[in-house]
Amino acid sequence: AKLGDISEGYRYVKLARSLIDRVGSTESAGEVISIGTQVRAYIEPLQAAFEYHNEGYAVSMASGDIIQAALNIVLICSSSLSAGVNLQSMREKSDEVTNFLYERKMLIFMMNVKYFE
Repeated sequence: AKLGDISEGYRYVKLARSLIDRVGSTESAGEVISIGTQVRAYIEPLQAAFEYHNEGYAVSMASGDIIQAALNIVLICSSSLSAGVNLQSMREKSDEVTNFLYERKMLIFMMNVKYFE
């Protein structure tokens, strides 16, 4: 995908996901999901990305990877408008994400969320 071949990148994302599922390791699953979902969004409906990012958030939190958890939920906020999410729902999710980031002093991510508010 890096070189513009989205279909090849999509195949690699599916391979990475199947390896994580097969091995059962959650250590890097949040990162694989957050980055892989950006490639998947070129092939699959954008709304499907929310499910992947929610899964990435959950697995990242379970493994203690707060940075990947934050990235997954910030990516949900950043694509909500393009996906046609109700504005009130977006605002509520944005407030929830901002609180999560503020409590953990993740200011760089907070700047991205504020941009979409």
